[in-house]
Amino acid sequence: MDDRRRLLKALAAAGLLGPAGISGLVRDALAKGEVPIRPGLNRIKGEVIVNHRVATEGQLIKPGDTIVTGKNSEAIYVIGQDAFMQRELTTVEFGANAVQNLMRVVTGKILSVFGKGAKTIQVSTATIGIRGTGCYIEEENHGAKARTYFCLCYGDVELTPTAAPQEAERYATRHHDKPMYIHNDMKMAKMMVPAAVINHTDAELELLEGLVGRVTPNWGSAPRY
Repeated sequence: MDDRRRLLKALAAAGLLGPAGISGLVRDALAKGEVPIRPGLNRIKGEVIVNHRVATEGQLIKPGDTIVTGKNSEAIYVIGQDAFMQRELTTVEFGANAVQNLMRVVTGKILSVFGKGAKTIQVSTATIGIRGTGCYIEEENHGAKARTYFCLCYGDVELTPTAAPQEAERYATRHHDKPMYIHNDMKMAKMMVPAAVINHTDAELELLEGLVGRVTPNWGSAPRY
């Protein structure tokens, strides 16, 4: 109950429970006393496939599962203390060994927030080691010219480009401080180049954190995206 009250107070202070706020999933969960919200698929829009079968709301996502979204589709789901907003035309695979905490973004776009503990994300161009993080990924898998957009919205990361592991970087951000494109084109001078903040918002991050009973680390302390 104390966790629910703290989260309600934070969300109300940020204006997220009013008519203009992200009132749907978080508000309903709080009203039911669900903090964190129930695990599994909490919202499905359009075509969502889990392990080659049509998914249903409330369905659990387990180690070894593959989630695929179709055109004009979206899935919002919770796994333990992690929450995900998987956009259209996206394929994500979770490692069969839960101890490894492995996630692979095969194609598409996904916004994720993670609880404590080390996790690994694999994309076509890099291995991404994270801890206590919010991040957004767009995967453009085109073979030798594959490119990944990666924004560490907040948290800590160790980012290792597959084509140039000597360029590996370890850094921390608080508010979308270092978005970048990661390339797999050996003709380029550097595999990692600066990018702008694109296609994800603070409100979406706040929604996902709210689903697992947390708030983002930058409440009221930075301009909003």
